[in-house]
Order: sequence, then C-alpha cells, then structure tokens
Amino acid sequence: MELKIIESANKKAKPSGALGFGKYFTDHMFVMEYSDGKWHDARIQPYAPFSLDPSTAVFHYAQAIFEGTKAYKNKAGEVRLFRPRDNFLRLNDSGDRICIPPVDVDFVLDSLRKLVLMEKEWIPSDEGTALYIRPSIIATDNTLGVHAARNYIFFIILSPVGAYDAHGPEPVGLYVEQEYVRASKGGTGHHKVAGNYAASLKAGEKAVKMGYDQVMWLDAKEHKYVEEVGSMNIFFVIDGKAVTPMLGGSILPGVTRRSVIEFFKSEGIPVEERLVPIKEVIDGIVSGKCTEIFGTGTAAVISPVGKVCYGGKDYVVGGGKMGKLSKLAYDGITGIQTGRVPDRFGWVEKISEE
Repeated sequence: MELKIIESANKKAKPSGALGFGKYFTDHMFVMEYSDGKWHDARIQPYAPFSLDPSTAVFHYAQAIFEGTKAYKNKAGEVRLFRPRDNFLRLNDSGDRICIPPVDVDFVLDSLRKLVLMEKEWIPSDEGTALYIRPSIIATDNTLGVHAARNYIFFIILSPVGAYDAHGPEPVGLYVEQEYVRASKGGTGHHKVAGNYAASLKAGEKAVKMGYDQVMWLDAKEHKYVEEVGSMNIFFVIDGKAVTPMLGGSILPGVTRRSVIEFFKSEGIPVEERLVPIKEVIDGIVSGKCTEIFGTGTAAVISPVGKVCYGGKDYVVGGGKMGKLSKLAYDGITGIQTGRVPDRFGWVEKISEE
C-alpha cells in the first residue's frame, strides 16, 4: 500500500510552559480505512476531526482498541522510539479479541517513523518529557445490530507530554478497591480495549475523592489477589525480590512491565511472576518485608507508591519515599529511552531522514 502525505498549510504554535499529559496535539496524524476486506487509503494528513454518523458502531458496541508508546529527543537531537513494534503487535492481539482486522505491522511502523519525523519539532527534550504516540482503531459501520463491524478507521495522533502524574516520580497513594472489579478471566482485561477503561472510572473517581491517586484492583472472583493499578501494572519488593502479578487472562501484558522484568534480571535482581495476595502485601508492609511498591506503564514509566489504603486504613510503604529498586528501574528504563544509558537490549530505534 502506498502512503500519501498531505502537509498542513496552517501550522500551530508549539506549546510553552508545563505540558501536562494529552493536552496538545501536533499538526499531522496518520489515517487509513478498512472496507471490502482490506485496509486502504493510508495517509499522513493535517490533524482534524472525524465526521461520524450517530449510528456509528463504535458508539453503540464499543469496538475500539488503542495503544500508547513514546518518541524521545535527546540532547544531541536524536529521535528515538521505544519498542514500537511490540505495541503494534499487541494492538493486533487486542483487535483479534474483539474481531478487528489486523494491520500490517511493518507498514504502520514505517508510517509512524515518517509521521514522527514530520513532527520532530514537537518532541520536547526536557527531563521527563516525550512525544506520546496514540494508535487507535474504531468500528465505523453506520448501522445498528450486534455483530462485528465491516468498516474501521485506524489512526495515530501525537501529543507532546510532561509527566503523567502530577507528582512526577514522587510516591502516590493507592486505594484497594474491594467492591468493583476491573476485569475477569475470559473477558478483555488482558487486551487494550477501550471499554476496560470505562469500567475502571467509577472506582477511580471514588479513590480520588477519598484523597488517593489511583485504584489497586483485586481479582474478580475472590477479591483476594492483586492484579493491576488504575493505568499501570504493579510491582512489589518483598524480601529483596521484585514480585509482580502473573499474567493469567485478566492483566494487561504491559511493554514497560516486560522491560522492567528483563532489566531487573540483567541486573541480577530476582523476579517472581505469581499470584500476589493482598494480605501478603499488607502484612509485608507492617512487618517490613515489603519495602517498595511501584507501578509501570508507558505514560508514567515508573510510579512509586508511598501508601496503600486497605480496609479503611492507610499503610505507608518504604517510609513514603521512592525506594532503591524503584529508582533503579526508573533511571534504567528512562535512561535507555533517552540515551543516557546504553541500550544493551536493542529496545530503542533511532530514526532519521537519511
């Protein structure tokens, strides 16, 4: 398929000051459509709204998936992508779960490279900043009826961002949710499906009103085992080991999660992927066996946890400060992303116009 490029005639002013997260968008976007059994009309075009009929399938039956990755620019001006192929592979895996046709990973990855290079002046280079990349697919049939759509739009938008959390890498507070559930085995919890996030909002709003930053989710069946945090995977440092809930059909296989596991193993730090009872976590905080907790995800990268609310009581972990392994992971992963640390894993792709 040929990629068409339509340049914007009206370039926007670049944002100044604090960027926040997801507030500004670049001049161009990538778009292609699916109909008659194939993807077609791939193009980079000016950023613009879509015109959708009120009957459009995504509004009624939630056939929508998305991904999130980042581009970085270091002090030398290098443009760097972090594991983008893994995100497109996961996009196709999510699509398969809700009957969305796969994209050609090589083609969309090459299109992303071209899009990012067109928008390279939008990539911030200050500490903690990046160009956030959001690929998405939505169903666009203009008819009602519960069935897999036959028409789709795939698009990629870009947003210069600062730190995801207002705290930056400072410790956050988590509220352990014991009423609502995020996902169950056999559902869509292990895929990046838009509806998963709608299902998480009620508990998330409750946690914020109570003074916490995010929700810690427990399993749907027994409310006994830790699964994820609101927008991240979760790690615990217990007896010097990095422990994270095992993937079992309801937990998103995060790219950052996998990167942290591989990084820790390369540093000789023992890692366990297993069931993690919330009781073990709370007892560990009280006894001192659990010395750190941190979340991992594309947006925040590493988000240390300073306290956990369970059963109406706050439990402070690690003195409420960022722990040793949390900092090691943060410095290591962000260092590789930005070029401060050598990329011995081959995770970063440097792109240029040459």
